[in-house]
Amino acid sequence: MKLNDIRDNDGARRGRIRVGRGIGSGKGKTGGRGQKGQKSRSGVAIKGFEGGQMPLHMRLPKRGFNNPFAKDYAEVNLGMVQRFIDAGKLDAKADIDHEALKAAGLARGGKDGVRLLGKGELTVKAKFIVAGASKGAIEAVEKAGGSVETTAPKKAEKTDKGE
Repeated sequence: MKLNDIRDNDGARRGRIRVGRGIGSGKGKTGGRGQKGQKSRSGVAIKGFEGGQMPLHMRLPKRGFNNPFAKDYAEVNLGMVQRFIDAGKLDAKADIDHEALKAAGLARGGKDGVRLLGKGELTVKAKFIVAGASKGAIEAVEKAGGSVETTAPKKAEKTDKGE
């Protein structure tokens, strides 16, 4: 076998059909497009068009609401934090904040910071500096001897206008 003898197996590559090259080719004249009409012309893109009937995407009702003011938090559970500390990917002696969690690969996204959740168990004493934390998470961290510092501003409590 020589390098110049190497070629694909028969049928491995299908040849390009040359349309509009005479009646004998079987793809002459109309070039496989049928006769007349919008689809036989060039430059046609009719995605979603249903011949004047109201298209399906317009018939279905609109649903949901996208809140432009919603906060985007990366949610991190205590059990995962413990697992990463045990694996040596997180240092419990240093402050655990958004940057540390991101570097460990635990907090993905969360442009408004990290929210600590109480799923799982924490056995190591650690200091957390996060945007928010659930009551259960704060209790679990304090039970293990650590502390949670939240950076997000607290919601102002509603006051009566009569005061």
